[in-house]
Amino acid sequence: MARVQEQVEHHYHSSLVERVRGEGSVLVTGNTTIRLAKQFGFCYGVERAIDLAYAARKVFPEARLFLIGEIIHNPEVNAQIAALGIRNLLDASGRPHVEDLGSEDVVIVPAFGATVALIEEIKQHGCRIVDTTCGDVMSVWKRVRQNASEEVTSIIHGKASHEETRATASRALGKGNGHYLVVLNIEETERVCDYILGKGTREEFFRDFAGRFSEGFDPDLHLQRIGVANQTTMLREETETVQRKLREALTARDDSDDNFRLFDTICGATQERQDALKELLGRPLDLLLVVGGYNSSNTTHLAEMGEQKVPTYFIRNHGCLETPGLIRHFDLHLKEETSSQLPWLPEIGQQAQIGITAGASCPNNLIEEVILRVLALRGETLPVA
Repeated sequence: MARVQEQVEHHYHSSLVERVRGEGSVLVTGNTTIRLAKQFGFCYGVERAIDLAYAARKVFPEARLFLIGEIIHNPEVNAQIAALGIRNLLDASGRPHVEDLGSEDVVIVPAFGATVALIEEIKQHGCRIVDTTCGDVMSVWKRVRQNASEEVTSIIHGKASHEETRATASRALGKGNGHYLVVLNIEETERVCDYILGKGTREEFFRDFAGRFSEGFDPDLHLQRIGVANQTTMLREETETVQRKLREALTARDDSDDNFRLFDTICGATQERQDALKELLGRPLDLLLVVGGYNSSNTTHLAEMGEQKVPTYFIRNHGCLETPGLIRHFDLHLKEETSSQLPWLPEIGQQAQIGITAGASCPNNLIEEVILRVLALRGETLPVA
């Protein structure tokens, strides 16, 4: 593991980021002030997943290594994993190719986990498995299994297509007697609440939530007793609203909340990064840069928080900062990368307050590159340590 740590440090460490953090998370040079959120970047679960993937390559140097999808949602990190000779088990459409797996092969389960059915299929081929599933995700699995054992339906607040949500939903079935329903946001939660209170038809319900409930799900039967779980990287405030609305609906229907179960399953690191950004947004900023993979749920939520307060640009890396008048960034509403031709960066000579944060899947070396690119575009030099 010492050799693994050395390799990981070489790929992802940043002495500049550590220096700025040690100086109160503020870098001042000339007319430019860069403020880093107090918490950002790799969390423990991500670090563990990456360490285990690197270690697997060293422990099994001659074996074929496969990864179920992406180790985390960051393209640069996944490119490094691929460079180790670790192949993706999923094809472009997301279908797992397990047919040629054998007992000498090694399959790595990513930090988000994988469905019960896929893990069982891999085991049937006799493969060795390296499981990097985050402990916070497994904590959610424990809760939804408990719901199933008590004949309580799990309402999962999350993105139905996300790997973690699919993995959680598979555990919510328990030993086959459990059920689940996935809701994305408050609006969908309100539709569920309306049905609980006798509004709407079964046909409308099945249409609205098609593909997002367990086989055999009956809203008249399986919304009698419910428990709320969540994808661990959702916005806490939204999850709390989902919980509150569902509890209020059950209480209004039953004159009691005895049929409601609640466990706090938001990831601690996700919450720390959201809290740190909230603190950063309380300072005067000209703009906010959010760095990370565009398919990263926790990073997306940071960008959502930012755009409510200040001009916010969700960027993949420093290459997105093309010129002071041209920036490539992910548009949360169009759900695609776009280019904005506008003076997104204050002119050279003007004072500029720039905030930077990143999701839990973004390594520090990418943050360093963004800092250096911003300074270059501002015509500033890095102050001597």
